[in-house]
Amino acid sequence: MPELPEIETFVRELEPDLAGRKVVDAAVHWSKIIAVPTAEEFCQQIVGEEFVSFGRRAKYMLLGLNSGATLIVHLRMTGHLHVLPADAQPDKHTHVVMRLDDGHTLHYQDPRKFGRLWLVGDVEPILSKLSAEPLSAEFTTKWLSERLQSRNAPIKALLLDQTISAGVGNIYADEALHLAGIHPTRPGASLKAGEIKKLHAAIRIVLQQGIAKHGSSLGGSVLTNYRRPNGELGQMQDEFQVYGREGEPCHTCDKPIERLVIAQRSSHFCGKCQK
Repeated sequence: MPELPEIETFVRELEPDLAGRKVVDAAVHWSKIIAVPTAEEFCQQIVGEEFVSFGRRAKYMLLGLNSGATLIVHLRMTGHLHVLPADAQPDKHTHVVMRLDDGHTLHYQDPRKFGRLWLVGDVEPILSKLSAEPLSAEFTTKWLSERLQSRNAPIKALLLDQTISAGVGNIYADEALHLAGIHPTRPGASLKAGEIKKLHAAIRIVLQQGIAKHGSSLGGSVLTNYRRPNGELGQMQDEFQVYGREGEPCHTCDKPIERLVIAQRSSHFCGKCQK
């Protein structure tokens, strides 16, 4: 699913089109997409709201409104949020349409219907369990080390835990572990201080690279897991060192990339570079 770099890309690229825009009409075509409030209440409450701030928390988009409320968007696996011309017709995967005061429309599309939208006055009940942002000053080597102590689960599984590395998912966990030279099955508590320092730096590097490349686009046709708001693909997939490259030669040592399942997720690694 879209991870931190993909959501950061969405927030940055939606802002020019949405900043200062007011919602003048709204329709929900599949009610379960709206987590809070009800679909009917959502349509009533969002009308008249103006988009005034744009942020992100882990994998959640935070679109601040002039009333003080926040529209939280979680794309999950196949969600897309697009600003389209007024005459753009909703397709069968479009579940929410908001008409804006400049004539454009904001469409939420989601072929698999896993994504969710919240319209709330307080974001804390939804976001309170998330850890520090991996690119923030709070996310230090010491902070990471303290959360890996006494944890015997595989380090790959721990990186997917949003109470440890909020916003990191399967793709960037694999890439960070390869960059740090750490095997994904290593128990978290087994990492030495120097290894945690390398992992901390690697997490930041691959996330920043992902943002610079506008995210990772995988899959094909309508089920492509991520496209930028303008419909274009990200380019981070062209930079993968291990993710999705099972059987292909490692760019560092030429040994074939291996794959195994950890925490019910595919994990890609180099058995030579990651001891």
